[in-house]
Amino acid sequence: MLSKKRQSSAFKKQSLIAYSNPNSLISDQFRTIRTNIQFLMKEKKNYLLLITSAEQGTGKSMIAANLATSIAQKQRVLLIDANLRSPFIHTIFKLSNKVGLTDVLERTADLVEAIYQPAIGQLEILTSGKPSYNPAELLGSDTMIRLMQIIVNRYDVVIIDSPSVLDFTETRLMANRCHGVVLVLKQGKIKPQQLIEAKNILDLAHAKLVGTIINEK
Repeated sequence: MLSKKRQSSAFKKQSLIAYSNPNSLISDQFRTIRTNIQFLMKEKKNYLLLITSAEQGTGKSMIAANLATSIAQKQRVLLIDANLRSPFIHTIFKLSNKVGLTDVLERTADLVEAIYQPAIGQLEILTSGKPSYNPAELLGSDTMIRLMQIIVNRYDVVIIDSPSVLDFTETRLMANRCHGVVLVLKQGKIKPQQLIEAKNILDLAHAKLVGTIINEK
């Protein structure tokens, strides 16, 4: 199975501070977040963690990528780009996005063949794949539920990068099926009403909000 997985040779590791500068203050902050999440999820041997935001433009995908990179130094991690409307994980890691999550869900590609190994600790990546005309239907499908059940048993941690919870229905559906949700906020752009609304939506989805990350960049 491992021999089928695609290696990323074009990846520029300098784009991830958690990898390129492990002794930096920012890298240390990601290690602190990693430790906090491990404590919060201590009752789960394997878990799904959704990364979302109250609005767009918070740097959420870069947060997800750095957090996955940090966790991958100790555990086996799968990072999934489930932001089918505006995917960005493949750009961060300099990967092709011809085959990914949508292709696996539509059963035109095998999961193992769609996964990248960027040679960063125990990190593996599933990009968003070809464009989808109905992301909510695809990510809310029974096929997605089965996929989440499969991958959570193959990895120690699965991190899912999703769209804004206020703007898109699919995020609420996935939040309900994950063991924890992290809300990313942008410093200087945080609006109390948006934060309250995001929390209310997650509550209605019966999602477990485990914490927030304030992005200063």
